[in-house]
Amino acid sequence: MLFETLIAEKVTFHFSRVFNSEITPDQLVFQPTRKEFAGDITLVVFGMSKISGKSPEVTGQMLGEALMSETDLVSDFNVIKGFLNISICNDQWIKQLNSDYNPVTLDETGTPNQSRSPVLVEYSSPNTNKPLHLGHIRNNLLGYSVSEILKATGNNVMKVNIVNDRGIHICKSMLAWKKFGNEETPESTGMKGDHLVGKYYVLFDAKYKDQIKELKATGYSDEEAEKNAPLMLEAQEMLQKWEAGDLETLSLWSTMNQWVYAGFDVTYRKLGVDFDKIYYESETYLLGKSIVEEGLSKGILYKKADGSVWVNLQSEGLDEKLLLRADGTSVYMTQDLGTAVMRHNEFKFDKLIYVVGNEQDYHFKVLFLILKKLGYEWADRLFHLSYNMVDLPSGKMKSREGTVVDADELIDNMIVEAEKLTVELGKLEDFNSQEAHELFNMLGLGALKYFLLRVDPEKRMLFNPNESIDFNGNTGPFIQYTHARIQSVLRKAASLPGLKNYRAFDLPGYTGILPKEKELVKVLVRYREALEDAADKLAPSILANYAYELARAFNQFYHEHPIIDPDKATTSEFRLVLCDQCARVIAQSMKMMGIDVPQRM
Repeated sequence: MLFETLIAEKVTFHFSRVFNSEITPDQLVFQPTRKEFAGDITLVVFGMSKISGKSPEVTGQMLGEALMSETDLVSDFNVIKGFLNISICNDQWIKQLNSDYNPVTLDETGTPNQSRSPVLVEYSSPNTNKPLHLGHIRNNLLGYSVSEILKATGNNVMKVNIVNDRGIHICKSMLAWKKFGNEETPESTGMKGDHLVGKYYVLFDAKYKDQIKELKATGYSDEEAEKNAPLMLEAQEMLQKWEAGDLETLSLWSTMNQWVYAGFDVTYRKLGVDFDKIYYESETYLLGKSIVEEGLSKGILYKKADGSVWVNLQSEGLDEKLLLRADGTSVYMTQDLGTAVMRHNEFKFDKLIYVVGNEQDYHFKVLFLILKKLGYEWADRLFHLSYNMVDLPSGKMKSREGTVVDADELIDNMIVEAEKLTVELGKLEDFNSQEAHELFNMLGLGALKYFLLRVDPEKRMLFNPNESIDFNGNTGPFIQYTHARIQSVLRKAASLPGLKNYRAFDLPGYTGILPKEKELVKVLVRYREALEDAADKLAPSILANYAYELARAFNQFYHEHPIIDPDKATTSEFRLVLCDQCARVIAQSMKMMGIDVPQRM
């Protein structure tokens, strides 16, 4: 909390002088002053009264009177029960604005320290049997934003992706295409490659269910029908052929994966996310198998009678976990063991953050524990950034039933909706067609990204596209429009004679700060605190809601005070400084979320 350290130093000094008793800074409890009371920072006095020998109210009153001697720091105080509300001098706020929020300092935000061991952030992690959907969008935006926030706080960040390009689910798409595809390709159908392959994943599920139904009609149980359906047996045989290196199977696998990768790249470009390195499960699972074999030889893992390999974690409060199937094929856990070891060998990372949905919470508990049991000391540096599901007004999404919200379609629809609303509200200021197109893209993506990132990752969320595109309220377009409004004011100021260069950011002696100006300054100077808090908690939602709070504070200030007053040059220059810094901080905050802001609307 801003000024907490400085106030703590003064409180401990005056407490000793007034009460003839010692108190240490770690015994002090501060909190923001509640909006219904005057003050900027509140000291909780209840616990201090035992040391002072006075009631909380008297302790607070005596401390407040003593702090008033710090005339360059404290301007006023009040005591409400056991709470000492302290008002900070206006000069201190302006000094803070001058020292920490000048243009040079802000422009340096986001410079990572390359000498530090890297922090790896894994996100996206798509399967090559289906296109990206709404859940993937939340994953990608969260991973990208966390990476940018960590960079901005001085971390050396590597953005990595692991593509799940092998396994039974991939074979399902391959088999369905082989049996029912009639040699169609992305070129022959005009479909994106990931959409084409996803079509056959859905088709496999439909045909498989038909076969299960037929087997059950002949007397099979549910479990027997699922295991003995001809399509499932063929898919399992295809997986065994893949792992055995069958050339025909590998050729089909390579061809269909290339279709998917080309489709993924289009979606990633639309979203504005990128990666420093991409790993492929097909290249890491063998290392995972060798790690399993090593653990088996050391007696850490064990083999069942059918030849499958397991780890027993019951003593750790978990259960037994399969690591290799009886037929020798690997599972997800096998691949993740190999990938983790490969990454540490390559980067000697300080931390590895997995951005994966909370349905995999148990998986990562097991993964980290297995690595620790196998003797990898760096297992303690692994972290699962778990996020909750995204629901729609229509309910939950299911990939294999084809009921997901396709990422490309959603992005395109958001841009169309942004265009409709922008035209309807008349917010196109002499834009040509290219400029208008860029603005619609900026607003549509801004609405989508902000809406998904403003919610704490741990919370389940309902995505409502109509609610996200709104120029009022806690939305991306509201913040983007605020930035454009500020830029309009700054352009007007630049055309007026007589105003000093407010971007020089030198405001000595300005003392006439008004309540709405001070409220805006108080929000402005919390930017670094919000950024560091977001980095510490790996929560872009903290920065998103800070950006909204700043935009709202600016609009309240803007509606109450004229920015440019021809008769008050110093006041105008100060308010232009506030405008300039608000625009810069809004732009920086939104940049951390991968959101662009317009210069005009």
